[in-house]
Amino acid sequence: MALSDLGSAPNPSQRTAWPAIASPENTKTFRAAAVLLRLAKSGAVGPGLLRIDPESLTRASRRAGKMECCCLTVCVGIVALLFALLWWFVPGVNKKAFWVLLWNVFILEQLRNKFTQTTRPQRILKAVQKNATKGNPDSVISAIDYYCKHSEWAMNVGDEKGSILDSVVTEVNPSTALELGTYCGYSAVRIARLLSPGSKLITVEFNPAIAAIAKQIIAYAGIQDKVTLVEGSSGDLIPKMKERFGITSLDFIFLDHWKERYVPDTKLLEECGLLRKGTVLLADNVICPGAPEYLKYIRNNRRYESRYYPAHLEYTKVEDGLEKSIFLG
Repeated sequence: MALSDLGSAPNPSQRTAWPAIASPENTKTFRAAAVLLRLAKSGAVGPGLLRIDPESLTRASRRAGKMECCCLTVCVGIVALLFALLWWFVPGVNKKAFWVLLWNVFILEQLRNKFTQTTRPQRILKAVQKNATKGNPDSVISAIDYYCKHSEWAMNVGDEKGSILDSVVTEVNPSTALELGTYCGYSAVRIARLLSPGSKLITVEFNPAIAAIAKQIIAYAGIQDKVTLVEGSSGDLIPKMKERFGITSLDFIFLDHWKERYVPDTKLLEECGLLRKGTVLLADNVICPGAPEYLKYIRNNRRYESRYYPAHLEYTKVEDGLEKSIFLG
């Protein structure tokens, strides 16, 4: 079969060979053929390559796969080298936390993504659908905790800090709550399940693909009526919240998004008049990965009364904690 025929439907004499090339099992083979076809049309290869059988294409595909693996290995090596340089030459780095994040986020997660052709949020969703009881938020929380403890680490607030989150939400009993950083919806489920009837949680996720997973997990937990998930940046949403949601202020805010946004978003909440006397802010990961600028701002601001809750980074023994701050007006 001529290589130029790969881009069009097969004629009767080609029907036997065609499925072996175009079947889903041989997607890489087909991609290799497409590359060779473009080379042939451009004149970059000689006439001897203009006719090629499936076995040759399979060999080319295997070589392409090996190249992909080599590239991935090189990328992981470069990342590891950069982190090693950071480890040794940047003062104040928590080496235990550094290693945990490097291993779980920059190596293991990337390798799993590559070889399973799925993302971590997709794998968490699958674990929920397989192991949790539909309509039972506590079951969903337990399924995610079990998966993240025994199969794959993930950056949820986790069970230990989650119990602190639960106690603060129960204490505040908010009518309107805001979460910055939905991720897979784990903390949204924890918060929403504790809200009184008629109360509402607004949760913000910047990544549309992750937001789509979070919506499914929230719906699976059966608390979608209490949760409004907004896709986009917190900086864009906060100034529009009063008009968009018809609210005057917020009772509770959970900060669990980019740590660099903690201070700017807190200031923005102040400027937009979304904080009332008694509004509670709870910030996660203030020690690991760390939010030193936020702690400096909130602890030295007379408009807040703050308390630190020591704990550990989700599903690890690395030091971390939550900062609870009450807005005094």
